[in-house]
Amino acid sequence: MDRDLRIVVIDKNPLRAAILEDGLREAGHLSVVRIDDTMDLLDRIRGVDPDVILIDLESPSRDILEQMFQVSRTVARPVAMFVDQSDSAMIDAAIDAGVSAYIVDGLRKERVKPILDTTISRFNAFARLKDELERTKSQLEDRKAIDRAKALVMRAKSISEEQAYALMRKAAMNENKKIADIARSIITAAELLR
Repeated sequence: MDRDLRIVVIDKNPLRAAILEDGLREAGHLSVVRIDDTMDLLDRIRGVDPDVILIDLESPSRDILEQMFQVSRTVARPVAMFVDQSDSAMIDAAIDAGVSAYIVDGLRKERVKPILDTTISRFNAFARLKDELERTKSQLEDRKAIDRAKALVMRAKSISEEQAYALMRKAAMNENKKIADIARSIITAAELLR
């Protein structure tokens, strides 16, 4: 890591938290804040504004997973969860809650740095996929709007698809807008004139 990360360690057990904190310090991360209570967790995390969240639990409860879901929706950060025991339903729930790494019975200080690095990498990879998905959805919505607007222009002016597209493109260039914005304006106008 090029810079020191601000890391939150969430753990009620001071011995387990010390293992994480020691592993982080040995890896060169000195900005570590420990939260020893999950009461008002979201507000407390917002107050620290960490780069990474490490949560250590003996066994994750549905309550904790719901709080992690709120955290991941509100403050999108890499999250690693250390647990002593688990089952596949808990793993699925944790991943759905935005946990980037779910480590069962793996709390040893020499493993903290590779787990931290993996957590950040997985979070970044998932964020890139999510951004790509959003861009693709947006492009699909734009394409649908353009196609619908072309059909409206073709019908209103009795022209071909190519001519309709050329008119829309010219309007977009003249108004310095995207053709999808022009298409949405055409659709809105057509709906008003029904």
